[in-house]
Amino acid sequence: MRTIFTNFCAVALAVIPLISEAQSPVKAQVSKVADGLEKKVVAWRRDFHQNPELGNREFKTSAKVAAHLQALGIEVQTNVAKTGVVGLLKGGKPGPVVALRADMDGLPVTERGDLPFKSTVSTEYNGQQTGVMHACGHDSHVAILMGVAEALASAKSELKGTVKFIFQPAEEGPPAGEEGGAQLMVKEGVLENPKVDVIFGLHINSQTEVGTIKYRPGATMAAVDFFSIKVKGRQAHGAAPWSGVDPIVTSSQIVTGLQTIVSRNLNITEGAAIVTVGAIHGGIRQNIIPEETSMIGTIRTFSPEAQKLVHRRIDEISTNIAESAGAKADVKIDVMYPVTYNDPPLTEKMVPTLETLAGKNKVVITPAQTGAEDFSFYQQKVPGFFFFLGGMAKGKTPQEVGSHHTPDFYIDEGGFTLGVKALCHLTLDYMEQWKGATASAKAKK
Repeated sequence: MRTIFTNFCAVALAVIPLISEAQSPVKAQVSKVADGLEKKVVAWRRDFHQNPELGNREFKTSAKVAAHLQALGIEVQTNVAKTGVVGLLKGGKPGPVVALRADMDGLPVTERGDLPFKSTVSTEYNGQQTGVMHACGHDSHVAILMGVAEALASAKSELKGTVKFIFQPAEEGPPAGEEGGAQLMVKEGVLENPKVDVIFGLHINSQTEVGTIKYRPGATMAAVDFFSIKVKGRQAHGAAPWSGVDPIVTSSQIVTGLQTIVSRNLNITEGAAIVTVGAIHGGIRQNIIPEETSMIGTIRTFSPEAQKLVHRRIDEISTNIAESAGAKADVKIDVMYPVTYNDPPLTEKMVPTLETLAGKNKVVITPAQTGAEDFSFYQQKVPGFFFFLGGMAKGKTPQEVGSHHTPDFYIDEGGFTLGVKALCHLTLDYMEQWKGATASAKAKK
């Protein structure tokens, strides 16, 4: 009998939180508001899509965001990290500070689709005329977070804590010679006053079906670094190569040598890495061996150890190959974004929230992504959870749709409400768990 009674109590205790969650008035209210915002969120997104702005130039976008937050009675700070907007929603009850982030910038891409709200904006970028397009879904992120702000503001008096809405410029990188993005926002104190306890963010994905959410504990997106290598030889006539030092041949050997870093130096059972040479330049005429060549490329790694190893080997391989040829290599590596790292304990606590919303079979672990995200700068300072929201029309396959950063990029808007609810419920559940964890700690003392 004792065993039966004990098992019954265990089951009953396990069910209580589910019943409590289902009956939570604040979550019910916020969900109802979120459902009613669908058309509004879509309209916002289409407006942003039709009027994209590049990094550190999101003037109209940030003005619309600030006006919306102010209309909701949220404290607003503008011109953060150039064009960023920060909103502060102070709940009626004590609790943690939860930050939610959306990026606002578009890309120098000319849109090829035929949407009624297609971007026709053009500009000069790096000396070239180009279109401007939300080719990565940041328009969706801004619209979704505006919806989240409205939904949570409707329950302000019942919120057990404070919500900090971070609308960030220049996730894709600031213009040459400028600072920007998450790194500058952190530098200017966005995670302070009040101090942020945790941060959540999402990224729409054009190749994940609407209704599906993907995530990964730990290293989720790669650290990204850029490198440049200048190889200096000695100019000569193409008919007499022995009279000079050929930097083109030397550079070719360096490119080949760099490929051995991943295949021969990295322990691939611990994590992947990529070393890509994206451009190489040198020479002006068929029969002249130039004095110098230059190459540029990118590095992707998933741990500080791998990053350090790759950096060291790039320098060693380039320098030694050049020296063996009688040339000289000048290697420069610019550290860009750190690893996007989902705090494992936080991820474990919050995944059930997403499963309740989307369905357990619709919340899946994704392989690590070799793309990078500057959300990682926030995660270096506070625990963070970053996940991917489906934006591909049902019935499509990833091979049929345009990928990110391309002229054919396309997002199905049917997943926006799930995105609004996901960020709302993560916030509310974290606040509830935070209070419970504090009470439990006090009880043990």
